[in-house]
Amino acid sequence: MVGKTSLFTILTGVHEHARVGSVEARLGAATVPDPRAEALAGVFRPQRVAHATLEYLNFPAISKEALREPAYLGSLRVVDALAHVVRLFASDTVPHEKGSVDPLRDLQDVEAELIFSDLIVTEKRLERLDRDRKKIKSADLEHEFEILGRVRAALESNTPLRQMQVSGEDEKRIRGFQFLSQKPMLYVLNIGEDEAPRLHEIEAQYREGPLAGKAGAVAVAICGKVEAELADLEPGEAREYLASFGLEEPGLERVISATCGLLGLISFLTASETEVHAWIIPAGSTALRAAGAVHTDFEKKFIRAEVVDWKHLVDAGGYAGARERGWLRLEGKEYIVKDGDVLLIRHG
Repeated sequence: MVGKTSLFTILTGVHEHARVGSVEARLGAATVPDPRAEALAGVFRPQRVAHATLEYLNFPAISKEALREPAYLGSLRVVDALAHVVRLFASDTVPHEKGSVDPLRDLQDVEAELIFSDLIVTEKRLERLDRDRKKIKSADLEHEFEILGRVRAALESNTPLRQMQVSGEDEKRIRGFQFLSQKPMLYVLNIGEDEAPRLHEIEAQYREGPLAGKAGAVAVAICGKVEAELADLEPGEAREYLASFGLEEPGLERVISATCGLLGLISFLTASETEVHAWIIPAGSTALRAAGAVHTDFEKKFIRAEVVDWKHLVDAGGYAGARERGWLRLEGKEYIVKDGDVLLIRHG
């Protein structure tokens, strides 16, 4: 009763269920809004404009019982991040399962369940390691035992693992456990319609208050009721409706943008008369990896990439103008792609 399924349906348009591992959940894709693609389309007049997408999964409600189920746990562990929809809205007709609306209690309760689930995994592995250490002398076993000892100490102090400081090598060692409290967390604050004009203020209160300084966690506020209304309006009407609450963009766009930021994703584009396409890749990716995102053959047979900033390409009116101005440059496979780059990939 927090608005989780309603938000998912508006975000992805998916109403059907699908199997995720051995758990029934809803799987849907949300379009990543990118006005740069539309600006490039104005230059190239392509047959098609394709936006990047993010996959969202709507799992059955989290609970002590669900987190004791191996099937539920196993399916939850494969996601890249978790989004916790937190109820801030009051309603006489939609009762809260705990009898009252208390966002901080709900935040803490879910976090405690994730931590407890990870603690069970850690304890079991430490017991096994302790037995093995008595039989075999191994530096690797000793190192893992020491790292997991620190993990257990953090969990026992009620600290989620996303806030634990670990070196790059140690992080790789514990990544395989797919700890739930280590996953980045997006808190989606679902407020009431009467609070919609204060949406940004409420979001700031959480970011600067209970969520301040929490690594790997981001908060974004939305009003589910407003989003449901927007889904049925034409673009012009939607802008007017948002403006009536003093808002400039739909909350769902902000959820998607916050997801990309939390996961460290950036967008690059490809543009031609045939298609303008936006692609998402992890920040810090090379031109070679970007080529692979477009097509695996492009990565295997990569020669070079011609790169130009999207705004320069628009201002120049196309590739010819960008070349004349010296804005189009050749880059090799080690080039680090920047957000908003347009790539022309040359391959064998």
